[in-house]
Amino acid sequence: MANVLNKEAFIIPEGVVYLDGNSLGPMPKTVPERVAGTMNDEWAQMLIGGWNKAGWMAMPSDVGDAVGQLIGAASGSVVMGDTLSVKVYQALAAGLKMRPDRRVILSDTGNFPSDLYMAEGLVGLLQQGYELRTVAPDEVADAIGDDVAVVMLTEVDYRTGRMHDMKTITEMTHAAGAVMVWDLAHSAGAIPVDLAAANCEFAVGCTYKYLNGGPGAPAFIYVRPDLADSAEPALSGWLGHHSPFDFDLHYKPAKGIERMRVGTPPVLQLAALQSAMAVWEGVSMQDVRAASIELQEQFIEEVERDVPQLTLASPRDSTVRGSQVSFRFEHGYAAMQALIDRGVIGDFRAPEIMRFGFTPLYLDAGDVSAAVRVIKDVMENALWDDENYKVRSRVT
Repeated sequence: MANVLNKEAFIIPEGVVYLDGNSLGPMPKTVPERVAGTMNDEWAQMLIGGWNKAGWMAMPSDVGDAVGQLIGAASGSVVMGDTLSVKVYQALAAGLKMRPDRRVILSDTGNFPSDLYMAEGLVGLLQQGYELRTVAPDEVADAIGDDVAVVMLTEVDYRTGRMHDMKTITEMTHAAGAVMVWDLAHSAGAIPVDLAAANCEFAVGCTYKYLNGGPGAPAFIYVRPDLADSAEPALSGWLGHHSPFDFDLHYKPAKGIERMRVGTPPVLQLAALQSAMAVWEGVSMQDVRAASIELQEQFIEEVERDVPQLTLASPRDSTVRGSQVSFRFEHGYAAMQALIDRGVIGDFRAPEIMRFGFTPLYLDAGDVSAAVRVIKDVMENALWDDENYKVRSRVT
């Protein structure tokens, strides 16, 4: 296995096998001190002066460059801020503006619902014949017609881990004269991404999953460098203005990626994320990918050998699977609660998906086997068949 294991860099509760970094990454040990320093040494002592003295205003771009290094983006082409849904909206609106003679946003039925909701909202606002068209994931290539303005896809399916071929689909999109938007929510920090090589116009993503930025960590948006001074941000916020402290009553977009900023930077969250990004220093995404696949293959083999009650929902071919493995089980929610109660933390996605993420920075082969032993016990002895495990919590 590629040597990327760095367990000592993370806070993992004793007795827990954490297989849910694809939903919320664990806290790196450096984060509490960094956030405390931002609060006690900067906010408390500098007060409003922190915007200049502590460099708060530059954090969205500085952290954006750090994220950009993991996704093959040139310096100055990624900026942080707001939520992923906001960044999806910006990218879609900018893409539609680039193709004014077309009216279709194409996506797939495996896309994360929030992305589709944002597209629906934008279409409803624009009216004028705009349409969100969704097809099955394996039908996307055939659906990219000459009426499509923007193709918007999540590279890795949040339920099954199925991967789209980013470069091929982007090429097909461009051949049809459309704009490409990729959602990297389940890609950044999980699989190798090369946005420069893919040549897509826009990409967006969150940072609380594999990048371990913490709950509510800010999202990012990438704009291809040749479009950075012409893409229209749609959400023309104060901090995306060319000169925000001139307090001009009319919007003038900033130069480059800065125009994709909207609201005030979430300084404490950016500090946490910036500190968390240190775990990636000297780490090769190719090595992370190789180690992740090895753990996934071990998990699939052991589950299928010892837990026949579960059915593989993820692609068997690791080359088209992201960094998660999903199994189907009719009582998946209750079974997952039983696992969590016994220290194996994954999550559930309706209607019957039990989802497990594999991050080799803090997981090893021993963790995988330990998790399978618990899964076997829960399933073999029907430990999930407890009324307490069947009561749905607000977050699943």
